[in-house]
Amino acid sequence: MPELPEVETVRRTLLPLVTGRKIMGLTVLQRELRRPVHPSRLKRQVVGRRLETVERRGKYLLFSLNSPQVLVLHLGMTGRLRVVSSQAPVHPYDCLLFHLSGGKDLRYEDKRRFGLVFAASGKTLARDPSFRNMGPEPLGDSMPEDYLWVRSRGRHLPVKNFLMDGRVIAGIGNIYANEALFAARIRPNRAVSRLSKATFARLTESLRAILRDAIAQRGTSFSDYRDGNGQPGDFQIRLRVYGKEGKPCSNCSTRIRRIVQAGRSSFFCPFCQR
Repeated sequence: MPELPEVETVRRTLLPLVTGRKIMGLTVLQRELRRPVHPSRLKRQVVGRRLETVERRGKYLLFSLNSPQVLVLHLGMTGRLRVVSSQAPVHPYDCLLFHLSGGKDLRYEDKRRFGLVFAASGKTLARDPSFRNMGPEPLGDSMPEDYLWVRSRGRHLPVKNFLMDGRVIAGIGNIYANEALFAARIRPNRAVSRLSKATFARLTESLRAILRDAIAQRGTSFSDYRDGNGQPGDFQIRLRVYGKEGKPCSNCSTRIRRIVQAGRSSFFCPFCQR
C-alpha cells in the first residue's frame, strides 16, 4: 500500500499537471471500490469545477476545487493516478476517468479496487469517518517533539503497532515503521510503556529523517506503485531491514529476523535493535 512518501510524491508530480484545469466530464467504469462510487452525485459535485491545488492528509489526496467541494482519493493497495491524453487507450483496470480541459484525462486505475474516491464539502471533511480520528502529520508543526511520548503513556502495545495506528500518527505504514525503528535502534515488539522519553525523541527524529529521505527518493516501488508521471520510486535501494529476512545487517552483519505482528511482517536486527 502506498504510504506517506508515495502519496506525497504522487501529489507533487500531479500538481503541475492538473492545477488550473477544469473537470469537463467524468466516466465511471468501475463503481465498486472500498466505498461505492455514486456516478450522478460525483458528477454534480465536480464536473464544471476547476482544480485549484492538490494537498495531502495522511495517505489521502485532496483535490481542492473552485467550489466548497473537495475531491478525495485514496490509492488503497494498488491504485494509480495518471494524466494522459483523452484519446489514450483505456487500461483494463481503469475505474474513473476525469476528463480535463486541454484534452487531458486524470485517470484512476485500481487492480484490487481497495481505493476510495468521493467528494465532500471542505467544511465537513474533518467529520468524515476517513478523517475524523486521524492523528497529526509526522512532518508537520502539529506534532510536537514529545507527542509520541505523551500519546504512549498508559498504553502497553508494541511500538510498531503504535506507529501504524492512524489515530496516533497519520500516514505511517509497514515499510517506514520498520525502517524508522531500525534507525532508532528499537525492536518492533518492544512495549511503548517500556520506552523512555529520550528513546521516543530518538524515534521521532529517525521517523522524520526516513520519511524525508523517502520523499526525496520519490517513494518505494516493489510492484504497483508509480508516481503521477508513471515513474517508480527509488527508496527500495535504501531499505535497511524491510523485506531483508536472513540477509546480513548493514551495520553489524547479524542476520535480519522477521516476526509477525497483527498480521504484518516486522523486520529487525536482533543485535542493533533492543
